[in-house]
Amino acid sequence: MTTSQTLDTSAATSTPSNAVEGAIEAPRRRRRGLAPGKRLPASRVVGPLLVLALWAAASAAGQLDPAAIPAPWTVLRTAGRLWTSGTLPSDMLTSLERASYGFALGLTAGVALALAAGLSRVGEALIDGTVQLNRAIPTLGLIPLFILWLGIGETFKIAIIAIVVYIPIYLNLHAALSGIDHRYVELAEVQGLSRLRFVRQIVIPGALPGFFVGLRLGVTGSWLSLVVLEQINATSGLGYMMFQAQNYGQSDVILVGLLIYGVFGLLSDSAVRLVERRVLSWRRTLSS
Repeated sequence: MTTSQTLDTSAATSTPSNAVEGAIEAPRRRRRGLAPGKRLPASRVVGPLLVLALWAAASAAGQLDPAAIPAPWTVLRTAGRLWTSGTLPSDMLTSLERASYGFALGLTAGVALALAAGLSRVGEALIDGTVQLNRAIPTLGLIPLFILWLGIGETFKIAIIAIVVYIPIYLNLHAALSGIDHRYVELAEVQGLSRLRFVRQIVIPGALPGFFVGLRLGVTGSWLSLVVLEQINATSGLGYMMFQAQNYGQSDVILVGLLIYGVFGLLSDSAVRLVERRVLSWRRTLSS
């Protein structure tokens, strides 16, 4: 047997054992995962609780002026007093009604306009430019004009909230519809899908992620606009309560209103995220 044949034979016999050893050592050399990891329990409230703890610590140490920023326990006592007197429940219910009506109108308008503009070139030509122009105009700057058109009552407040809500819903849903891969359209044509089945099986699943982003922005926008609107010729609501407290220098009442607005916004956003997680459970994303 020649030297080359001997080397070939030894290599052939040693290869399987090397492969086995490499397979055993492979898991040890596996790279660390790059994903964020498992979701922490109650992660949404960790940040707010930390801010609350710092606020309480600074108040207890005398680092905050009680007249400007009352301590958390002072704000809590004020909230209890307002609740017992019946003022706070009535104002909260009024604010919830205004925000709900405006949000419902804005959601309906945003979805309808986005579908019309995203599924039709004619609809896009008629709608998209107008919505982009509306987006460029400060919505709160429309308040004087809407007061002249609709009066100083509840109607103009709900209309302004609806405008604030429909714009982000339209923009995100329209972008999601426009971003659907054209290969899916070609596949639907090859499969002979009808227009209705195409929308139900291709368009809606593909656009849902963008829709939920717009929905979260719309929910937050309804509360942000409500803070301003309830200070204009209102006789009830959280914004009215805060405006009255400003006139009397009651910073604790103002903080009660701000905290309730924040809690409402956080709860509504969490509700949308929960629905999104359930509806889009089929997706494998970084957050999941």
